[in-house]
Amino acid sequence: MTEMPKKQLPGHIAQALAGAGGSTDSAGQPWAGRDLPAQEKYHNFDTDDGAMDAGFAAAMEALADGEGTEAHVIAALAQARVFIPIVAQLAEQTVGENGLVSDKESDMALVTLQGPDGRVVLPAFTHAEALTKWHPDARPVAVYAARAALSAVAEEAQLMVLDPGSPRPFVIRRPAMWALAQQQTWLPSYADAAVQNVLAQSVSALGNSAVLDISASVGQGIESQWGNKSTSHGQLVKGGGTGPELCVTITLLPGLDQHAVNSLLAQLQEYWAANEYFAHAVDSIQVRLRHPHPRT
Repeated sequence: MTEMPKKQLPGHIAQALAGAGGSTDSAGQPWAGRDLPAQEKYHNFDTDDGAMDAGFAAAMEALADGEGTEAHVIAALAQARVFIPIVAQLAEQTVGENGLVSDKESDMALVTLQGPDGRVVLPAFTHAEALTKWHPDARPVAVYAARAALSAVAEEAQLMVLDPGSPRPFVIRRPAMWALAQQQTWLPSYADAAVQNVLAQSVSALGNSAVLDISASVGQGIESQWGNKSTSHGQLVKGGGTGPELCVTITLLPGLDQHAVNSLLAQLQEYWAANEYFAHAVDSIQVRLRHPHPRT
């Protein structure tokens, strides 16, 4: 039998293998004197059992009981681990002369969704079971919530949704998502005095006496529907909805026609959009017009 010639390894690989098991590493540095712990910690979640973070679970229970707020939920999430789903995505394939597909290559890709309003959504899961039920073939990657929010920003997502398809989904709107990514405390726009100041300034800047009053309050868009085993219709909770989260109530001078109202609203909205703080703090707005009854 004729012996096949041996392949010559590239020089740098041959040198690395030659040093394996010797007194030095592949870079020629001596092993002696190094501190190599037997139990090295490879990542932050070595002992993770895949369960929901206890602090986050408590915040969600308080929200369900009407004692907590979505701000409390986001604050608890900032300290929690979540799972981001990664799936295989076909990158390249070759069709041979026989018509068969071969040499497939695939990459691992982050999953994003499209919301009903067209916005890009990043799904994340607070426990491994929720992810497996949602997509059995997805690979769960454990990260802190701040890292998940950074991934959402990188993917140009406008929303994050926690545990989609579960009885308790929770949507994180853009301002809260950005606050998580920057590891900053999130203050909802409807509870932010600075947002109320911008609204007041917008009326003053226009110099229009047709606006008698302007105020901010909680929008109905923050509400979300959760499944509840005790009822067939589920439970409406005040948090985790897609928006609008801010309700702006404008009291107008009686007697304005539709053209004047439309022009006034367009000017106000243009002012709000141009204000950097307002645009950063507010995700979506519901405008409510009030016309006081004239006194008799």
